[in-house]
Amino acid sequence: MNLKEILEHRRAIRKYDPAQPIDENIVRECLRMSTLAPTSSNMQLWECYHVTDTQTLAVLSHACLGQSAASTARQMVVFVTRQDKYRAHAKAVLDALYDEIKDNSPAARQTHRMKVWKQYYGKLMPFEYVRGFGLIGLFRKLLAQTIGLFRPIVRQVSEQEVNTVVHKSCALVVQTFMLAMSEAGYDTCPIEGFDSRLVKKALHLPHHTGINMIISCGIRLPEGVWGERFRLPFEEFYHEVK
Repeated sequence: MNLKEILEHRRAIRKYDPAQPIDENIVRECLRMSTLAPTSSNMQLWECYHVTDTQTLAVLSHACLGQSAASTARQMVVFVTRQDKYRAHAKAVLDALYDEIKDNSPAARQTHRMKVWKQYYGKLMPFEYVRGFGLIGLFRKLLAQTIGLFRPIVRQVSEQEVNTVVHKSCALVVQTFMLAMSEAGYDTCPIEGFDSRLVKKALHLPHHTGINMIISCGIRLPEGVWGERFRLPFEEFYHEVK
């Protein structure tokens, strides 16, 4: 399928065919492709939990309030945010940039470029992602507002706003996964209605992880598609700025 066909094929499926299994290796490959999605500053503060065990699926179905999109799913993927890994990820990105600079940058520019990236991933990213009961975010907010009096600056730096950035990045990963699944001929449904405490308990997740989205997977039944797709007129969304 081309991109248009993939987008038209993808629907939020509410009921899957119990007689048709799906290949977990194909789902895993779709998850691997989802790692190609962009994330803010390439920090990649997310994880996915690919659930194929029938008992765990039953527990997750209960946590998803018994929705048919969950109770009939052949597999599920739970996407979570891991802001707590910001230091390790920043270091990994910085190390990769050092290698890239050594391999591809002119020798005369390498020291300067390494210094710039060291400031960004060694100092700025840890400062942006660290949390402290809202107080550190408040300090960042006041600092940004003050600097913003003199020049443009990113102002979304409170702890809640940074958490939103992490979730937005994870959502890009989720959408990439769903499109990859559609291209593979499989169906999905993004589930927002769930008990996050029960989900974390079922997957033994740390308390501080954020559940971004649960994606149920399978092969659609005709009744799993709830009517024709409805979208508001394009003109409601599109605004040209000349």
